[in-house]
Amino acid sequence: MIPFSPPTLNQDDIDAVVEVLRSGWITSGPVGRRFEEQLAQRCGTTAVVALSSATAALELALRAAGVGRGDEVIVPAYTYTASASVIDHVGATIVMVDGEPGSPFPSVERIAAAVTDRTRAVITVDLAGVPFDSRPLDALLAGRGRIDDGLAAALGRPVIISDSAHSLGASLEGRPCGTIADLTAFSFHAVKNLTTAEGGALTWRPDLPTDGEELARWVRTFSLHGQTKDALAKSHGASWEYDIIAPAYKCNMPDTLAALGLSQLGRYEQTLERRRELLAHYAEGLAGAGVELLPHDGDGVVSSAHLAIATLPVAGVAERNRIIQDLYAAGVSANVHYKPLPLLTAYRNLGFDIADFPNAFAFYATEVTLPLHLALSDADVEQVCTALAGALTGIRKAA
Repeated sequence: MIPFSPPTLNQDDIDAVVEVLRSGWITSGPVGRRFEEQLAQRCGTTAVVALSSATAALELALRAAGVGRGDEVIVPAYTYTASASVIDHVGATIVMVDGEPGSPFPSVERIAAAVTDRTRAVITVDLAGVPFDSRPLDALLAGRGRIDDGLAAALGRPVIISDSAHSLGASLEGRPCGTIADLTAFSFHAVKNLTTAEGGALTWRPDLPTDGEELARWVRTFSLHGQTKDALAKSHGASWEYDIIAPAYKCNMPDTLAALGLSQLGRYEQTLERRRELLAHYAEGLAGAGVELLPHDGDGVVSSAHLAIATLPVAGVAERNRIIQDLYAAGVSANVHYKPLPLLTAYRNLGFDIADFPNAFAFYATEVTLPLHLALSDADVEQVCTALAGALTGIRKAA
């Protein structure tokens, strides 16, 4: 069986984690700080704070932007729940926008049309590792929304937050993810290009009109219960004394996990190169099959090649699901990214109706995500393409 997305771990990764375990310091500490520093260098930013998940990073981004009750936050309907659930966590109102016809991505014009006088922030999504170009929103949102105080007031528009869970290492016209939106959240979950098993990080563009050092201090403090000193700082001499400045959260990243990320970061360029090669093999192997792969490169776009998303020539959900079953029978695990949020019980209970998001549903109905990971060989890709072509033939014969 060709698995969908197993993590790739080598002896260097194992040795790095073991070294931390043997050090006796396994919570947040010096290894995590080195991981943050190297991430910041890669992203072209001045600071990164490593956290327990991208979800934590997104929520802290909203809180740093002053988002709360009475505010609205715009988010695409075609995304994973984490992009939207954090809006509810902070007490704000979720405003969903549809994608464009034939695409999971909304246009910047569609996002701008959803702005009201209560809009405090916009969350964009880098689906599959393709960076969303939010730069035109700077002008489209200028002077609009709830910009009476905080970061939105300094920007003169709603704050733009990127859910870049998929896109570490991607760029737009030479600008790496992390410097495109105002604030950017990354994920290091087990299935991501770079993993810490569970984990995430928050960063922000270097020219954000705020005190970057103070912002980093605030994020660290709020990720540690609102405590003014972390465990490492408290362990030095008689410096145990601390304060709690807010009843905050516990979502820091321990050094045990940071060590894994730091090890993987050392070979990340090779990781990206191989993933892009695999996508190219898919494009070659599926040529003529009527399958459309989500574009990853072009017009200054460099993707992180996180997911191989394909649109199938099928009638809808039932045929797409049969294709997934047939692939599994042929020894290939496939997936779907994603169910649009209004199809999920939590969001239906909030009043969202998939009928209001026809483009998101249409894209979902014929989408399948193919295996893409470093354990995948060229021969495996050929097997996947052959199995998919056979499954499509079976659908046509049954029609």
